Amino acid sequence: MKVLTADQMRDVDRRTAELGIPSLILMENAGQRVVEYLAREFGSLADHRIAVVCGKGNNGGDGLVVARQLHTRFRPRSLEVVLEADAEELRGDAAANLQMLSACGCPLAEDLSAALRNATLVVDAVLGTGLEGVAGGRALEAILAINREAPRARVVAVDIPSGLPSDSPYPSGEFVLGVHATVTFTAPKVAHALPPNCDEMGQLVLVSIGSPAYLYAGDDDIYLSIVEPAQFRHLFAPRRRGGHKGDYGHVGIVGGSEGKTGAAAMAGMAALRAGAGLVTVACSEVNFTALMPELMSEPLPGNPANKDVIAIGPGLGTAEPAVAMVRQAFSTVEKPMVLDADGLNCLTFGHWPSNAGLRVLTPHPGEMARLVRKSVADVMADRTGVARDFAVSRGVCLVLKGQRTLIAWPDGRVWINPTGTPAMATAGSGDILTGLIAGLLAQFPHEADQAVAAAVYLHGLAGEIGVAQRGEKSLTATDLLAFLPEACARVSN
Repeated sequence: MKVLTADQMRDVDRRTAELGIPSLILMENAGQRVVEYLAREFGSLADHRIAVVCGKGNNGGDGLVVARQLHTRFRPRSLEVVLEADAEELRGDAAANLQMLSACGCPLAEDLSAALRNATLVVDAVLGTGLEGVAGGRALEAILAINREAPRARVVAVDIPSGLPSDSPYPSGEFVLGVHATVTFTAPKVAHALPPNCDEMGQLVLVSIGSPAYLYAGDDDIYLSIVEPAQFRHLFAPRRRGGHKGDYGHVGIVGGSEGKTGAAAMAGMAALRAGAGLVTVACSEVNFTALMPELMSEPLPGNPANKDVIAIGPGLGTAEPAVAMVRQAFSTVEKPMVLDADGLNCLTFGHWPSNAGLRVLTPHPGEMARLVRKSVADVMADRTGVARDFAVSRGVCLVLKGQRTLIAWPDGRVWINPTGTPAMATAGSGDILTGLIAGLLAQFPHEADQAVAAAVYLHGLAGEIGVAQRGEKSLTATDLLAFLPEACARVSN
């Protein structure tokens, strides 16, 4: 699912108009989709007291359509339409919709505070995704009033909570707080998709208003998108009846220094749970497999010759022999390689080596900061830019972990993973992800991008399923493996 900037959205609207679909029709459709959501979510709208707060731009025009349709179709108990601008300031489609609202006999209210205090539902149509800078003037007054004077109302935002910048994941000024839902059009925008602003949307409802999908869905210039199961569902089709373990890849896990063999073991079990046919773990204690008999073992540093994918790092340590081994393997082994934890820390020592094949790096923000020689704050301030620049310049796939994990590719694509939960901030969660990526890459080496996307998505989904059953505080990393089968079943249906 593509994520659009405000400029890209304006271009889609322009190209839609060139196809003969007037912008007035798009605005009418937008308002209708919002009303349909209200009717679906809140039951009989005739029983509600509704305040529709409109600005002077196209977002306000959408709100005026909402108000007209509510007035003509549902006749709420009360309907207060507040225009936070002078009528003379409205232009184009917004002005036309103000005239149509008046023609239907629905007057404008003058007292915003009174309208909000009495409302059970508030429609926020003050500012949309075209906002540049921060809200000011009467728009800012409306935002503050909604936050202050509608304590009992459910707030539904049109396109985006007013005051939030659409092209940034970070707020830049005052915005409407605590919305129940945001109904947005055509495609999500950056603020809808990335934290922390994505947390301010309530339920995000994406609706179509008439722009053909080919205007944006297949645009090669749009490199930001959200991972969806549809893109990798085919990886979970039933296997052929005559398949054998040799068909599904051999994963090598390298890690598990003394006292840390659990990390390597978790990665190995995750690779098996992901469907790999064989998994060999190279670690300091080869007898740990007595507790996990499905895993094979060998002494460190392991032998990559008979493996299809190598995962390096879980519990490896950063002693000098480990550093030398990682750097040598990273630059010479032609097999696909996943690096996590100490595998990444070893790469920050000295010179960055060139790689010989597919390399998937899975840092958390602290590890990413060390890789790029910046502060964690710098990384978090521009996660998308940092991830994309690193992937392009180093020629690697970068999985930047955290809320809305990012998957960046050497060609500039960045995929946003929507699954996950704070409960996964627990020891071993990253080791499980490493194993899942390696296990799926071993099975689908010619669809590496979809294999990585599937692993990251399923990792987060298993966490969400686990929280529902065990709670946020009690979830452990190995619990993710217990809930992985249900996660796989969900994405394959």
